[in-house]
Amino acid sequence: MSAENSEEKGWASFKEKLRNTYRLVVMNDESFEEVGSYKLSLLNLYVAISAAIVLVVILVSTLIFFTPIKRLVPGYGDASSGDLLEINKTIASLEKQLKEQKNYTDSFRRMITGDDETESDVKEEKIVEIDSLQAVPIIKEDEILRQEVEEEVQSQQRQKIGSINVSSNDMPLEQLYFIPPITGVVSEQFMPDKKHYGTDILAPKNTPVKATLDGFVISSDWTLETGNTISIQHSNNLISFYKHNSALLKETGNFIKAGEAVAIIGNTGTLSNGPHLHFELWHKGKPINPEDFITFE
Repeated sequence: MSAENSEEKGWASFKEKLRNTYRLVVMNDESFEEVGSYKLSLLNLYVAISAAIVLVVILVSTLIFFTPIKRLVPGYGDASSGDLLEINKTIASLEKQLKEQKNYTDSFRRMITGDDETESDVKEEKIVEIDSLQAVPIIKEDEILRQEVEEEVQSQQRQKIGSINVSSNDMPLEQLYFIPPITGVVSEQFMPDKKHYGTDILAPKNTPVKATLDGFVISSDWTLETGNTISIQHSNNLISFYKHNSALLKETGNFIKAGEAVAIIGNTGTLSNGPHLHFELWHKGKPINPEDFITFE
């Protein structure tokens, strides 16, 4: 009982001290003139200090969460933030574009300087499929639709070509001098019964593809099956096609001299399974065997 009484007396004494008032007097040190006086109590002092601490905490928290100062807080700007993710995507896209541009400039430089890879180097390389569209399973209906569209496009091109009067002379094809578009090994010959209307020629990587005769470019575009394809209208109702190229160097409407580079050999399109040129010759709307007029090897 005595311990409880002493605790109660101590608590009462503490509360009494909190309620006691004190006077804070501010005086001039030299003249002892009273400048001001303030009544204080321990309770008021504790309340004032607590309020000041709470106000400071609120102010600091506001500055941290609602101003750019929050970026200085360790752990806030981690790799999962939206800004950093966007920056990483931009950097990855720029790196990809830079790599593609470097490959293109290297190919163009080799074409100009003649520093091409040899055929043995090409055969030793492992063919890697770069066309992601080939990984998509082909649906029979889609394949039929693509063939119909391609045939219609070719028909429109032939009609367009027929309306172009490139030359009024109609010389026998045997009297024309055809420049080989590329020199290499013939891997597949002209077989119209199997709907293979041209000749496939293997050649080193980055080899330039040349125009076989003078003419105008009537098509320079990309298709799903033949990849980068360019076609040229010549005199004597002749059309030449150059397919599966890695890059096209001429645009529709350009006039091309015989032997001028029009593309770079490649492996584009779903019908290609390795670097080669698919070359076609059409005379008066019908395919002809290029090997009857051109020696590729």
